[in-house]
Amino acid sequence: MAGSWRDELDGVDAALIDGFQSGVPVAERPFREVGETLGVSETEALGRVERLRERGVFRRFGAVLNPPVIGSSTLAAVRAPADRFDDVAEVINGYRQVNHNYRRDHEWNTWFVVTAGSRERRDAILAEVEARTGLSVLSLPMLTDYYIDLEFSVVNDDRFARETGPGDGAPDAQPGARAGVDATVISEAATGDLSPLEADVLLAVQDGLPLSPTPYRDVAREVGAPVDRVLETVEGLLDRGCIKRIGCVVNHVVTGFDANCMVVWDVPDERLDERGRAVGSLPYVTLCYHRPRRPDQGWQYNLFTMVHGREQTAVDAVLDELAAEHLPYPHERLYSTETLKQTGARYDDLVASAARGDREASADD
Repeated sequence: MAGSWRDELDGVDAALIDGFQSGVPVAERPFREVGETLGVSETEALGRVERLRERGVFRRFGAVLNPPVIGSSTLAAVRAPADRFDDVAEVINGYRQVNHNYRRDHEWNTWFVVTAGSRERRDAILAEVEARTGLSVLSLPMLTDYYIDLEFSVVNDDRFARETGPGDGAPDAQPGARAGVDATVISEAATGDLSPLEADVLLAVQDGLPLSPTPYRDVAREVGAPVDRVLETVEGLLDRGCIKRIGCVVNHVVTGFDANCMVVWDVPDERLDERGRAVGSLPYVTLCYHRPRRPDQGWQYNLFTMVHGREQTAVDAVLDELAAEHLPYPHERLYSTETLKQTGARYDDLVASAARGDREASADD
């Protein structure tokens, strides 16, 4: 399978792309340790990351933050008329709290994510979208996380993400098998309980870490704190789940995984957790989570899954398997047909208010 993104890749690039989407050391000189693992110098490891980012294989290098833990996030949708579609998308994309927006092949054709500093601010944005567009907004906050991970092998000829994976080759291992799938309840009232330094660090890294030999020292200089405190803070944010992982974020569209499909399922409530855990453990499922039904808006579905593939026929085949063997319930398949906006979630409102409040309290003591 040829593609311009593969041009001039060698074995070290492949190991870097598939091996460092997470787990980049939280250390003062992380690329020195990455280079040691790859068998190259610190300078070469850093240079390869820079080159792969310039070519679009990596979106960025740095922390992948966890919106439902840090702030209040929801998936939302509207039914935009064809003759107003671009205008509606422009209104939605104008909010910096909207970090993803996709056109999908469905009656609800515009799907976007809002992440704000509070549930009240999030819902106020949705109300504004309704008022400005005259369209009803379907709001579907995540209630339970069964499995969410867009970290997967891409330097291969697999038809879909997770077709093969780290479990392959082990005795009796299912291809791409994963452990640790569970039902994690998500609170809509989450605020992260950030300290001033945590707030400053999250703001500094939300768009990525600097591509330099000493990225954390650069962050320390920006936030005005010792580098060892910054390293401790990042480790703590990882431990608490505010940061999901630190590594090279792959552009799955550039690397060929552009046939992604969101499937929504009407699962009996009494079987939801059992089915969610089981489906989240399947090697080809990249996302699996519970969102609310909205019967007053004609929305009957409560389980969401995502499969990312290079060919629609391959994705359809595994979805047929999913429906036949694991989720024999009514469902709809919503293929994305256009990316309208895709950026990192913005946390300015949340972390700025948290830091300001803590500093004001300290000043009053």
